[in-house]
Amino acid sequence: MGRQQPPELLEEYFHSPRDLQKHSKWPYFLRLHGSVLPKMIVPLLFVAAWATAITCISQLVHNISINPVLVTIMGFVVGLALSFRSTTAYERYMEGRKYWAQLLLASRNIARLVWVHVIERHAESAELGKEDLLGKLAALNLLNAFAISLMHRLRFEPSVEYPDLAPLVANLKTLAAEADQAALRVEQVPLWKSLGLYLGMSFAEDNPRALVKYANQNLGNTPLEILNYLSAYVENIVQNKTFAIGALQGQVMNQLHFMGEALAGVERVVNTPLPVAYSIIYAQITWAYVLALPFQLVYQLHWVAIPGTLLGGYIILGLAAIGRELENPFGHDVSDLPLESFCRELASDIDTLTGRPAPLKVEDWMSGAGAKVMWPMSELGYKAWEAKSVDEIRATLKAKAESVDVKRKRTTTMKMSENLTPSV
Repeated sequence: MGRQQPPELLEEYFHSPRDLQKHSKWPYFLRLHGSVLPKMIVPLLFVAAWATAITCISQLVHNISINPVLVTIMGFVVGLALSFRSTTAYERYMEGRKYWAQLLLASRNIARLVWVHVIERHAESAELGKEDLLGKLAALNLLNAFAISLMHRLRFEPSVEYPDLAPLVANLKTLAAEADQAALRVEQVPLWKSLGLYLGMSFAEDNPRALVKYANQNLGNTPLEILNYLSAYVENIVQNKTFAIGALQGQVMNQLHFMGEALAGVERVVNTPLPVAYSIIYAQITWAYVLALPFQLVYQLHWVAIPGTLLGGYIILGLAAIGRELENPFGHDVSDLPLESFCRELASDIDTLTGRPAPLKVEDWMSGAGAKVMWPMSELGYKAWEAKSVDEIRATLKAKAESVDVKRKRTTTMKMSENLTPSV
């Protein structure tokens, strides 16, 4: 059985990373979206029942309270453990974000170099020019395919039939594409099991690597295979001399290297969790501390020990739950990295880049009516300055460098930009 997927109703609110485009006006202490509170309901109910039982026994039957010194010492150890757990989890989260930033940077650089510097041979032949143009677009689509396939790989989703990936890799021969796609589909889980997942019940959670683990065929490494196709494209444009500048060839190969480095880096993050011995001892000492709390609190607080234990348990167990959630920053939790947004951003950037032909003729944009080459010293456009002599241009440049008014105008403009609010 493969990894299962929760129903859409619950998925919309409690599942999948947060949409960065949305904004909530609720204060943080009242927000439920992104909170670990749903996963804390069952543990807190148990803590409340435990605290009630200990308090009732101590108050009504026999005093079983203990001296606060023991729990105070335990609290110091628990604090150190939670601090270490939170720090390591956040480091993994930020490391994953840095690798994705590196991937986006390398992809944008490759897209720019290919779109601008790979020659389209329209002058030689209309067919050759069209072939070069379509080849560039196919290569840039591979950049999108690499990012999307990497997102699915990090989530242990090995199929290639996902709606966001299938159109981009339908023409590629990969091991995952040759496998039986029916065996790689994520199954829908029943509502009761989905509820258990959102309540943090470990017994309701399937092995996230099940689709990969139990596959009967070699599923390969789709992002690496896509990177191979990108390298083949670079080799092709070098051989047909449409990309003949050696320095630029080296730059593209370096960016491909950085993409491979990002692939290896995120795989290291997801495949090297915190050692299980640490995870076990953290869980044991946090629960030992929480279960010992009512014995200490009832000594001085009496019946108030019940809500006191509940509050302490929420703080301790909540911090531990956040550490577990951030340990793998590439999953479907609300607090995980919004990989879908990163992929959409890259696709949008490439669409923006390819929306117009490469501006190879600088006179088409340099001498336009809006080109104020001496701003803020002068509002005159390029054409007006073209009619002046070189000495006049240089004299104006010198005056511009020495002018105090120019600096003031720039400062005023920047302040106006900072205070600018979008109109509704």
